[in-house]
Amino acid sequence: MSPTRHRRVSCRTRACPIFLGVRIVRLANFVMPRSGGLRTALHALGEGYREAGHEAVLVIPGDHASDRSTRSGRVITLRGTPVPGTGGYRVLLGRRRVARLLDQLEPDRLEVSDRFTLRWTARWARERGVPAVMVSHESLSGLLAVAGLRGRPGRWLTDRLNARTARHFDRVVCTTAWAGEEFHRLGARNLVEVPLGVDLARFHPSHRSPGLRARFAGPGQVLVVHCGRLSPEKRPGRSLDALAWLRGRGVDAVLVVAGDGPLRSRLARRAIGLPVHFADFITDRAALAALLASADVVLAPGPIETFGLAALEAIACGTPVVVDAASALPEVVGAAGVAVSGEGSAFGAGVEEVLRRDEADRRRAARARAERFGWPAAVAGFLTAHDAVPVVRVLGARVANEPDRRAPLSGGSRMTDDALPSAEEAA
Repeated sequence: MSPTRHRRVSCRTRACPIFLGVRIVRLANFVMPRSGGLRTALHALGEGYREAGHEAVLVIPGDHASDRSTRSGRVITLRGTPVPGTGGYRVLLGRRRVARLLDQLEPDRLEVSDRFTLRWTARWARERGVPAVMVSHESLSGLLAVAGLRGRPGRWLTDRLNARTARHFDRVVCTTAWAGEEFHRLGARNLVEVPLGVDLARFHPSHRSPGLRARFAGPGQVLVVHCGRLSPEKRPGRSLDALAWLRGRGVDAVLVVAGDGPLRSRLARRAIGLPVHFADFITDRAALAALLASADVVLAPGPIETFGLAALEAIACGTPVVVDAASALPEVVGAAGVAVSGEGSAFGAGVEEVLRRDEADRRRAARARAERFGWPAAVAGFLTAHDAVPVVRVLGARVANEPDRRAPLSGGSRMTDDALPSAEEAA
C-alpha cells in the first residue's frame, strides 16, 4: 500500500490521544435536498468516514449557499444551476469557483459522484498530486438511451466518456457488477466494486404498522408500494399499469406511490379511477420504514438502476420487491424478490408470484438477504478504495516521518493511453 500522510489533531496535553486521519472531500451533483438514494448514500458514507477517524467534507449544489456541520461531516452547499425538466435537480457549474474552493479545502483525497459535469476535477487533482476516485452511481448508456441516443452511437459515446473517466481517475468505484460492465468492456484495471449499504436498525420488519397499513388498505386488500423518483428513467408508469393489470385479474390491490418528480402530474391523471395514493417524498426515514414494512410487495420498475437503495431498504423491512431483470437489482435482492422482463403486466405477474409464497417465509428471506448489506462494510470498502485505513490512536507519543499524503493510490494508478483501448477500438 502506498504511504499516506495523515493529519494530526492538535492536543493541549502530552497525555491526550493523537488521532490521525485524512481529509476526504466529496463533490456531487443531482442531490435532492429532501431525499433520494444518492443523498442517503453520501450522508451514510460521510458518517462512516468520521467514525473511522477521517475528516469528511461534502460539496453539493443547492438553491442557496450554506456551510453546515452535520453528523456526516461538513456540508458545503454552493448555489447550483437548475436542470430544466428534472423536477429540482441542480448542478455545480463554474469551474473556477469550484477549483478555488477545492484549493481552500486542501483535500487529501477527492471523491467525485458525477461523470457528466465534474469529470474535469480529475485534472485539478492530478496537478496537485491528490488521489482521486470517481464513484459511478449511474448507467451512462442507460441515461443516453433515455435521452434518445441508442444503439451504436450511444455505445460509442458511452465508451468514449467512460474511457476518459477511467484514464484520468486513480480508481473508479461501482456498486454492482452490472454497473461495472461499462468499464469492464473497456479493459479498465482500476475498477473497484463496493456495494452500498442499508441502515439495518432503522429499516427493520419490527416497524410494520397495522394503523398505517389501514390508512391505505382495507382488510384483505394487497398493499403495493412504489418508492422512487417519478422521472422517465425510473419508469413509474409501470407500477400504475401493474395495478390495473392485477385488478383486472380480480386481485384487490391498492398502490401507494412514495416519491415526487417531473412525471407527478401526468401519473396522477393516469391514475384516475384506480386506488392509488400519492404520498410524495417521505422525508421522515422512520415513516418510510413503517410504510415499507407494512406493504405486501414493493415495485422497483426502473430498467437502468445501478444499485437500488429503495429496494434494499424494502427487503430490510422484510418486504419482497419486484424488479426489472435488465437492471442491477437482481444482484441486490436475489431470491428475496422477483425479476421480470416487460411492462406493467409483467410486474403485475411478479406481484402474483410473490403473493403465492408463504408470507412468513418470504419476509424472513427478504430480511436475511438485506443483512448482507450493512453500511459498515460499504464504508470499509470505500475507505479501501481511498487507501484510507481507520486511524491509529497514539497515546503520549510523537508522530514522526509522516508519509506523503498525496501519494498515488496503490493498485489503482491512473490508466495510460496504452493500458486502455480507445473508444473506437472498444466499440
